[in-house]
Amino acid sequence: MKKSILLLLFVTAFANAQNVEKDKINQTLDAWHKAAADVKFDAYFSALSDDAIYIGTDATENWTKKEFQVWAKPFFDKGTTWNFTTLERHIFFDKSGKIAWFDELLNTQMKICRGSGVLVKVGKEWKIQHYVLSMTIPNDEVDAVTKLKSPVEDVLIGKLKKK
Repeated sequence: MKKSILLLLFVTAFANAQNVEKDKINQTLDAWHKAAADVKFDAYFSALSDDAIYIGTDATENWTKKEFQVWAKPFFDKGTTWNFTTLERHIFFDKSGKIAWFDELLNTQMKICRGSGVLVKVGKEWKIQHYVLSMTIPNDEVDAVTKLKSPVEDVLIGKLKKK
């Protein structure tokens, strides 16, 4: 009986701790998206780990944090940033509780996009270490979208095959 109660207390404490960390991650990601919408360059990039990678919707957008900052700076300077709001998010943890990964659906100027990524715990803060932004394509529209993007991406495929 005592073992059952102790096990129940342990499981409850673990679940509560994980919920607290999920809340922190949600706050981190929500604040990150809001910083872009509010044109706050420093706040936006401070949410990323020093070794962060950002992968955008274009096949050529695979950037280190520094490269992404260089690309994004003119948009922040002009006040023409992006505004992503979360529609749905799922968060998962590794066994250590210091690495988390997530996927989210976002309402954007491109309509629904999917974001996914990895966060690492640095001290008491969660930092985004890897982020992938993808446009969603309704299955019934894949052929039309493929036809539209083929001229540009066929050239890129040829270049990438030669590497």
